[in-house]
Amino acid sequence: MTAHEEEARRLFYQGCNCSQAVFAAFSDLLGLDKAAALKMSASFGGGFGRMREVCGAVCGMTMAYSFLYGYSDLSEPGPKIENYQTVARMMERFREEMGSYVCKDLLGIKEFIYDPVPKPRTPEFYETRPCLKCVMTAARILDEEIARHNADKDR
Repeated sequence: MTAHEEEARRLFYQGCNCSQAVFAAFSDLLGLDKAAALKMSASFGGGFGRMREVCGAVCGMTMAYSFLYGYSDLSEPGPKIENYQTVARMMERFREEMGSYVCKDLLGIKEFIYDPVPKPRTPEFYETRPCLKCVMTAARILDEEIARHNADKDR
């Protein structure tokens, strides 16, 4: 288990949503303090504000990648294409391991009814949901992508 996986796990058990747990776990590399990282990623939990769309762990993973390696030069298409390719690769890896990157699919929700109130973090919550595994999987994939990026840069 990587240090970022462990930190994401710790943050999730502290009550962070999936997005916060992943994004804030990488605050050491992002140059952000934990409070700022938690605020930046707060709205993406529960598949975007509990709308059960893209998994919050995937959102946190892609936001952190973008923060580290995103582009700001809008005149060149290359960096945008490279960024999109990397994000697609990370999302596909997550889907291969978890079965989906859509929150409602991961939770087995057949009929979605919006409820903005998070469920209490009870032992049953942790036993019956894949969220912790999603958080740790996203953190590991991001660590692997960071290593890949650094290895490519060193060539």
